[in-house]
Amino acid sequence: METVIEMPTRGALRKGPVAEGMARIKSNDIVTGDYRLMVLDAPPEMLDCRAGQFFHILCPTGESFRPYLRRPMSIYCFDPAAGELKFLYKVTGEGTGALSELRDGAEVNLLGPLGNGFTIREDWKNLLLVARGVGLATLAPLAKEAREAGCTLTAICSARTEALLMSIAEFEAMGAEVIPVTDDAGTSGVEALREVIEGRIAEGGLDAMYTCGSNRILTLLQDIGARHAIPGEIALEQQMACGLGMCHCCVRSFRREGGIVHERVCREGPVFDLQEAMGW
Repeated sequence: METVIEMPTRGALRKGPVAEGMARIKSNDIVTGDYRLMVLDAPPEMLDCRAGQFFHILCPTGESFRPYLRRPMSIYCFDPAAGELKFLYKVTGEGTGALSELRDGAEVNLLGPLGNGFTIREDWKNLLLVARGVGLATLAPLAKEAREAGCTLTAICSARTEALLMSIAEFEAMGAEVIPVTDDAGTSGVEALREVIEGRIAEGGLDAMYTCGSNRILTLLQDIGARHAIPGEIALEQQMACGLGMCHCCVRSFRREGGIVHERVCREGPVFDLQEAMGW
Protein backbone atom coordinates (compact mmCIF):
# COMPACT_ATOMS: atom_id res chain seq x y z
CA MET A 1 0.00 0.00 0.00
CA GLU A 2 1.33 3.42 -0.94
CA THR A 3 0.88 6.66 0.97
CA VAL A 4 0.61 9.79 -1.16
CA ILE A 5 1.96 13.03 0.31
CA GLU A 6 1.11 16.38 -1.23
CA MET A 7 4.18 18.61 -1.32
CA PRO A 8 4.40 22.35 -2.04
CA THR A 9 6.19 23.23 -5.27
CA ARG A 10 8.99 25.55 -6.26
CA GLY A 11 7.63 27.19 -9.38
CA ALA A 12 6.37 24.60 -11.86
CA LEU A 13 9.32 22.22 -11.67
CA ARG A 14 8.01 19.49 -9.41
CA LYS A 15 5.66 16.98 -11.00
CA GLY A 16 2.92 15.31 -9.03
CA PRO A 17 2.71 14.17 -5.40
CA VAL A 18 5.27 12.27 -3.35
CA ALA A 19 4.52 8.61 -2.65
CA GLU A 20 5.76 6.36 0.14
CA GLY A 21 5.50 2.61 -0.22
CA MET A 22 7.04 -0.67 -1.29
CA ALA A 23 8.61 -1.62 -4.62
CA ARG A 24 9.73 -5.11 -5.65
CA ILE A 25 13.27 -5.74 -6.88
CA LYS A 26 13.43 -7.27 -10.36
CA SER A 27 17.25 -7.31 -10.46
CA ASN A 28 20.17 -5.88 -8.48
CA ASP A 29 23.24 -6.74 -10.50
CA ILE A 30 26.89 -5.66 -10.66
CA VAL A 31 27.62 -3.29 -13.56
CA THR A 32 31.35 -2.82 -13.05
CA GLY A 33 33.63 -2.62 -10.03
CA ASP A 34 31.61 -1.43 -7.02
CA TYR A 35 28.68 -0.17 -9.12
CA ARG A 36 25.30 -1.89 -9.18
CA LEU A 37 22.08 -1.38 -11.12
CA MET A 38 18.88 -1.96 -9.17
CA VAL A 39 15.70 -2.39 -11.21
CA LEU A 40 12.41 -2.09 -9.35
CA ASP A 41 8.82 -2.94 -10.22
CA ALA A 42 7.32 0.32 -8.93
CA PRO A 43 3.71 1.50 -8.53
CA PRO A 44 2.41 4.25 -10.87
CA GLU A 45 2.43 6.81 -8.03
CA MET A 46 6.23 6.65 -7.96
CA LEU A 47 6.76 6.99 -11.70
CA ASP A 48 5.58 10.57 -12.24
CA CYS A 49 9.17 11.83 -12.21
CA ARG A 50 11.52 14.40 -13.69
CA ALA A 51 15.17 14.04 -14.59
CA GLY A 52 17.25 15.17 -11.61
CA GLN A 53 14.81 14.13 -8.90
CA PHE A 54 15.66 11.48 -6.31
CA PHE A 55 14.15 8.92 -3.95
CA HIS A 56 14.83 8.43 -0.25
CA ILE A 57 15.38 4.69 0.23
CA LEU A 58 14.93 2.79 3.48
CA CYS A 59 17.91 0.43 3.56
CA PRO A 60 17.42 -2.99 5.18
CA THR A 61 19.22 -4.04 8.34
CA GLY A 62 20.86 -7.41 8.86
CA GLU A 63 23.91 -9.13 10.30
CA SER A 64 26.36 -7.36 7.97
CA PHE A 65 24.88 -3.85 7.81
CA ARG A 66 22.72 -1.79 10.15
CA PRO A 67 22.06 1.60 8.48
CA TYR A 68 19.93 3.97 10.52
CA LEU A 69 18.80 6.72 8.13
CA ARG A 70 17.33 6.49 4.64
CA ARG A 71 19.69 7.08 1.73
CA PRO A 72 19.00 9.59 -1.08
CA MET A 73 19.50 8.11 -4.54
CA SER A 74 19.19 9.82 -7.91
CA ILE A 75 16.83 8.35 -10.47
CA TYR A 76 18.74 6.56 -13.22
CA CYS A 77 15.69 5.65 -15.29
CA PHE A 78 11.93 5.76 -14.92
CA ASP A 79 9.61 3.99 -17.35
CA PRO A 80 5.90 4.36 -16.58
CA ALA A 81 4.92 2.07 -19.48
CA ALA A 82 7.04 -0.79 -18.13
CA GLY A 83 6.37 0.13 -14.50
CA GLU A 84 10.11 0.25 -13.83
CA LEU A 85 12.32 2.44 -11.72
CA LYS A 86 16.12 2.09 -11.90
CA PHE A 87 18.96 3.22 -9.64
CA LEU A 88 22.67 3.09 -10.47
CA TYR A 89 24.70 3.25 -7.27
CA LYS A 90 28.18 2.67 -5.90
CA VAL A 91 28.63 0.44 -2.85
CA THR A 92 30.54 2.64 -0.40
CA GLY A 93 29.12 2.19 3.10
CA GLU A 94 26.42 0.85 5.39
CA GLY A 95 23.40 1.93 3.35
CA THR A 96 24.55 0.96 -0.12
CA GLY A 97 26.17 -2.17 1.30
CA ALA A 98 22.80 -3.23 2.70
CA LEU A 99 21.08 -2.47 -0.61
CA SER A 100 23.66 -4.53 -2.51
CA GLU A 101 22.64 -7.64 -0.56
CA LEU A 102 18.99 -7.47 -1.66
CA ARG A 103 18.00 -10.21 -4.09
CA ASP A 104 15.36 -10.54 -6.81
CA GLY A 105 11.85 -10.54 -5.36
CA ALA A 106 12.76 -8.62 -2.20
CA GLU A 107 10.90 -5.42 -1.43
CA VAL A 108 12.30 -2.03 -0.54
CA ASN A 109 10.55 1.01 0.94
CA LEU A 110 10.82 4.19 -1.14
CA LEU A 111 9.83 7.81 -0.58
CA GLY A 112 9.60 9.98 -3.69
CA PRO A 113 10.05 11.32 -6.21
CA LEU A 114 11.60 14.20 -4.28
CA GLY A 115 13.23 17.50 -5.15
CA ASN A 116 13.23 19.72 -8.22
CA GLY A 117 14.67 18.43 -11.47
CA PHE A 118 16.47 19.78 -14.50
CA THR A 119 14.95 22.29 -16.89
CA ILE A 120 15.33 22.57 -20.66
CA ARG A 121 14.17 25.92 -22.01
CA GLU A 122 12.49 25.96 -25.40
CA ASP A 123 15.33 28.03 -26.88
CA TRP A 124 18.00 25.58 -25.66
CA LYS A 125 18.71 23.26 -28.60
CA ASN A 126 22.40 22.37 -28.22
CA LEU A 127 23.07 20.80 -24.84
CA LEU A 128 26.22 19.53 -23.12
CA LEU A 129 26.28 16.99 -20.27
CA VAL A 130 29.50 16.50 -18.29
CA ALA A 131 29.66 13.95 -15.49
CA ARG A 132 31.94 11.46 -13.80
CA GLY A 133 31.33 8.07 -12.21
CA VAL A 134 27.96 7.63 -10.57
CA GLY A 135 27.13 11.26 -11.46
CA LEU A 136 26.24 9.87 -14.88
CA ALA A 137 23.24 8.20 -13.24
CA THR A 138 21.72 11.57 -12.45
CA LEU A 139 22.16 12.87 -15.99
CA ALA A 140 20.90 9.76 -17.82
CA PRO A 141 17.18 10.70 -17.58
CA LEU A 142 18.07 14.20 -18.81
CA ALA A 143 19.28 12.67 -22.08
CA LYS A 144 15.83 11.17 -22.58
CA GLU A 145 14.13 14.51 -21.93
CA ALA A 146 16.56 16.21 -24.32
CA ARG A 147 15.70 13.75 -27.08
CA GLU A 148 11.98 14.27 -26.52
CA ALA A 149 12.55 18.04 -26.74
CA GLY A 150 14.36 17.66 -30.07
CA CYS A 151 17.72 18.84 -28.71
CA THR A 152 21.20 18.01 -29.99
CA LEU A 153 23.12 16.44 -27.14
CA THR A 154 26.81 15.91 -26.37
CA ALA A 155 27.70 13.79 -23.32
CA ILE A 156 31.21 13.84 -21.87
CA CYS A 157 31.52 10.73 -19.69
CA SER A 158 34.48 10.60 -17.30
CA ALA A 159 35.98 7.81 -15.19
CA ARG A 160 39.30 6.64 -13.76
CA THR A 161 39.65 3.85 -16.32
CA GLU A 162 37.87 2.68 -19.45
CA ALA A 163 36.48 -0.30 -17.53
CA LEU A 164 34.66 2.08 -15.15
CA LEU A 165 32.96 4.10 -17.88
CA MET A 166 29.20 3.69 -17.58
CA SER A 167 26.00 4.68 -19.38
CA ILE A 168 27.73 5.02 -22.77
CA ALA A 169 25.17 2.81 -24.53
CA GLU A 170 22.28 4.55 -22.75
CA PHE A 171 23.41 8.01 -23.89
CA GLU A 172 24.02 6.79 -27.44
CA ALA A 173 20.55 5.21 -27.51
CA MET A 174 19.15 8.67 -26.77
CA GLY A 175 20.94 10.08 -29.81
CA ALA A 176 23.78 11.75 -27.91
CA GLU A 177 27.30 12.15 -29.20
CA VAL A 178 29.34 10.50 -26.45
CA ILE A 179 32.90 11.58 -25.64
CA PRO A 180 34.52 9.16 -23.15
CA VAL A 181 37.47 10.50 -21.13
CA THR A 182 39.58 8.69 -18.53
CA ASP A 183 42.33 9.39 -16.02
CA ASP A 184 44.61 6.63 -17.30
CA ALA A 185 44.37 7.96 -20.87
CA GLY A 186 45.15 11.49 -19.67
CA THR A 187 41.97 12.87 -21.26
CA SER A 188 39.90 13.66 -18.15
CA GLY A 189 41.93 16.56 -16.73
CA VAL A 190 40.48 20.05 -16.49
CA GLU A 191 42.50 21.49 -19.36
CA ALA A 192 41.71 18.52 -21.60
CA LEU A 193 38.00 18.97 -20.89
CA ARG A 194 38.28 22.70 -21.47
CA GLU A 195 39.76 22.08 -24.92
CA VAL A 196 36.93 19.73 -25.87
CA ILE A 197 34.20 22.07 -24.64
CA GLU A 198 35.74 25.18 -26.18
CA GLY A 199 35.95 23.26 -29.45
CA ARG A 200 32.23 22.52 -29.32
CA ILE A 201 31.48 26.18 -28.68
CA ALA A 202 33.67 27.24 -31.61
CA GLU A 203 32.07 24.71 -33.96
CA GLY A 204 28.44 25.52 -33.40
CA GLY A 205 27.83 26.91 -29.95
CA LEU A 206 26.20 25.54 -26.84
CA ASP A 207 22.90 26.71 -25.38
CA ALA A 208 23.21 25.09 -21.94
CA MET A 209 25.52 22.89 -19.86
CA TYR A 210 24.64 20.34 -17.18
CA THR A 211 26.73 18.49 -14.62
CA CYS A 212 26.53 16.59 -11.35
CA GLY A 213 28.62 16.26 -8.25
CA SER A 214 32.21 17.07 -9.23
CA ASN A 215 33.76 20.23 -7.79
CA ARG A 216 36.43 20.56 -10.48
CA ILE A 217 33.90 20.11 -13.28
CA LEU A 218 31.63 22.67 -11.61
CA THR A 219 34.47 25.20 -11.45
CA LEU A 220 35.41 24.56 -15.07
CA LEU A 221 31.87 24.93 -16.39
CA GLN A 222 31.30 28.07 -14.32
CA ASP A 223 34.37 29.64 -15.90
CA ILE A 224 33.40 28.64 -19.44
CA GLY A 225 29.77 29.61 -18.88
CA ALA A 226 30.68 33.06 -17.52
CA ARG A 227 33.06 33.84 -20.40
CA HIS A 228 30.66 32.68 -23.13
CA ALA A 229 27.34 33.62 -21.44
CA ILE A 230 26.17 30.00 -21.49
CA PRO A 231 23.67 29.06 -18.75
CA GLY A 232 23.63 25.73 -16.99
CA GLU A 233 22.47 23.60 -14.09
CA ILE A 234 24.11 21.29 -11.57
CA ALA A 235 22.63 18.45 -9.52
CA LEU A 236 24.27 18.51 -6.11
CA GLU A 237 25.01 15.50 -3.95
CA GLN A 238 24.58 15.90 -0.19
CA GLN A 239 24.00 13.84 2.92
CA MET A 240 20.36 13.96 3.99
CA ALA A 241 18.41 12.85 7.01
CA CYS A 242 14.73 13.47 6.22
CA GLY A 243 14.79 14.28 2.49
CA LEU A 244 11.75 16.53 2.97
CA GLY A 245 13.38 19.79 4.06
CA MET A 246 12.50 19.62 7.76
CA CYS A 247 15.84 18.68 9.34
CA HIS A 248 18.07 21.18 7.44
CA CYS A 249 20.86 18.58 7.33
CA CYS A 250 21.59 19.26 3.64
CA VAL A 251 21.86 23.09 3.62
CA ARG A 252 24.39 24.53 1.17
CA SER A 253 25.54 28.05 0.31
CA PHE A 254 24.71 29.77 -2.99
CA ARG A 255 25.59 33.07 -4.64
CA ARG A 256 22.44 35.02 -5.36
CA GLU A 257 21.42 38.67 -5.70
CA GLY A 258 24.83 39.99 -4.76
CA GLY A 259 25.11 37.94 -1.57
CA ILE A 260 25.15 34.45 -0.09
CA VAL A 261 21.95 32.53 0.60
CA HIS A 262 21.49 29.12 2.19
CA GLU A 263 19.12 26.52 0.76
CA ARG A 264 18.28 22.87 1.30
CA VAL A 265 19.53 20.50 -1.38
CA CYS A 266 16.62 18.11 -0.81
CA ARG A 267 13.90 20.75 -1.01
CA GLU A 268 15.03 23.68 -3.16
CA GLY A 269 17.30 21.33 -5.16
CA PRO A 270 18.96 19.02 -5.83
CA VAL A 271 19.23 20.88 -9.16
CA PHE A 272 20.49 24.48 -8.98
CA ASP A 273 21.69 27.20 -11.31
CA LEU A 274 25.27 26.44 -12.33
CA GLN A 275 26.60 29.92 -11.56
CA GLU A 276 24.90 30.11 -8.17
CA ALA A 277 26.42 26.90 -6.79
CA MET A 278 29.52 27.28 -4.62
CA GLY A 279 32.46 24.88 -4.58
CA TRP A 280 33.32 22.68 -1.64
